[in-house]
Amino acid sequence: MQSIGSEELSRLAHQGTAHPAVHWRVATPDDVPDLLNLIKELALYEHEPDAVKTSEEDLRVALFSSSPNVFCHVVDHPDPASGKRLAGLALYFMTFSTWVGKHGIHLEDLFVRPEVRGRGIGLTLLRSLAQVCVERGYGRLEWACLDWNRPSIAFYKAQGAVPMDEWTTYRLAAEALTNFAQGKHAAGAPHQ
Repeated sequence: MQSIGSEELSRLAHQGTAHPAVHWRVATPDDVPDLLNLIKELALYEHEPDAVKTSEEDLRVALFSSSPNVFCHVVDHPDPASGKRLAGLALYFMTFSTWVGKHGIHLEDLFVRPEVRGRGIGLTLLRSLAQVCVERGYGRLEWACLDWNRPSIAFYKAQGAVPMDEWTTYRLAAEALTNFAQGKHAAGAPHQ
């Protein structure tokens, strides 16, 4: 998997922004506590406040190991009253399409703190990933969005994104993942 160097990302960050006053940057290890807080705020927004099991150490390892497979762009917006330093994040990883024959980006989380929405921050973060795709010759930028999240759906459609309604995402996690890996079949699952 081809990673994006920090110099290249820095250059892309200064190529322009979606909003003249908004500039993104690559997350640093110092951002980890704020990243985790944003992830928890996203989980609360998505009505899953207890779903976040990630720790600061998990994020440090995933984002800042010698060969990371997860990447993150952020926008600064220090708030002395709350102590929050970041306005938003775009956390992503690389994909590969056998049909297109190219890498792509899967946007795992795009989140902007509610009190700073409407200032071009989400647009800047999303565009930063599109810029990486174009710069690197990647074929796709993809993400998932909850069906009920109408404001985000409208925002994505306004950028030219199209829903992949004919696809359904499947997941194996926790006990189901372990059982499957061990050759155990789920109760009621057909044997094929």
